[in-house]
Amino acid sequence: MLGTIVNTAAVIIGSIIGILLKKGLPERLADTLMKVLGLCTLFLGVSGSLKGENSMILIISMVVGALIGEGIDLEDKINRLGKWIEMRFQGRSTTKTSIAEGFVSASLLFCVGAMTIVGSLQSGLLGNHEMLFNKSMLDFVAAIIFASTMGIGVAFAGAFVFVYQGAITLLARWVSPFLTDTVINEMTCVGSVIIIGLALNMLGIAKLRVMNYLPAIFLPVLLCIFLS
Repeated sequence: MLGTIVNTAAVIIGSIIGILLKKGLPERLADTLMKVLGLCTLFLGVSGSLKGENSMILIISMVVGALIGEGIDLEDKINRLGKWIEMRFQGRSTTKTSIAEGFVSASLLFCVGAMTIVGSLQSGLLGNHEMLFNKSMLDFVAAIIFASTMGIGVAFAGAFVFVYQGAITLLARWVSPFLTDTVINEMTCVGSVIIIGLALNMLGIAKLRVMNYLPAIFLPVLLCIFLS
């Protein structure tokens, strides 16, 4: 769990630095940075989506995952949590970006990708934390940038990093036989398509309920078995 703990700390510390920097940012500059982050996020999503090898897995995962997410309504639950946190920490939101938006955006960016899965498996199976340490450095810088525009919600994404990566690390011995290179690539592809949706939200092009698509990320584990 050392790698996950370091990664979580990196996100929280980076977020705190970003929040402190946010106070000195004019609104015009903050808006420009948000659009730049949206474009960078779009690039990450497009590049990651190209790792998929079977478009049928992508389509089925997104459709079924969206149905599951809408049935549970993850987006609404996360928004309620964000609003509760806003009441506790701010009294009321004073920024254009809500805590819930910052939490959702940062959680997806920090946890979607091969480094998260492979690094957590190496940490749990071999006690090798090097990949998660490298990821921590990247997430530290990203947290500073995102928190400087999206606020304290980015810091709470550290909790999602801890739970998600920690679960893979602790269950590594049991889940590793199912997480082949093909499965990891398909999970990365599905997650990256969700990242594209997130980028469209950040750019103001759409208003997608991206958190409700989150269950789709895990479906390639099953679909790769049946469609192989």
